[in-house]
Amino acid sequence: MELARDETSGGYPLRVPFDEQLASRVREQVGGDPSLSERKMFGGLCFMTSGNMCFGVVGEDLMVRVGPDKWEESLAIPFAREMDFTGRSMRGMVYVSSEGLVEDGSLHRWLESGLEYATSLPPKL
Repeated sequence: MELARDETSGGYPLRVPFDEQLASRVREQVGGDPSLSERKMFGGLCFMTSGNMCFGVVGEDLMVRVGPDKWEESLAIPFAREMDFTGRSMRGMVYVSSEGLVEDGSLHRWLESGLEYATSLPPKL
């Protein structure tokens, strides 16, 4: 795991740990999508479309915004668990452990799920 620097928070450098190898794999899969941007948040690296977070890398996990309607279905998939970043479950968000992302096809399906939900939301200005 590599430590990256984020110098956008009030001018103070912050150390944000995330798995750079997983972040690279995500970038490879979505690299051709000009609507996506990256932002350091949630203690990791998030990918945004039209101002809405769709997925990201936190530690060694993939964080995916699946939405409340697909949340329980997503939790039934092996290696997925509730996102509890604040100490309580965040309905509509899941973490997927690295064991569930070994195959590029699995990673791709999770990324599609996050992008599908985020693009269903109105753009944030």
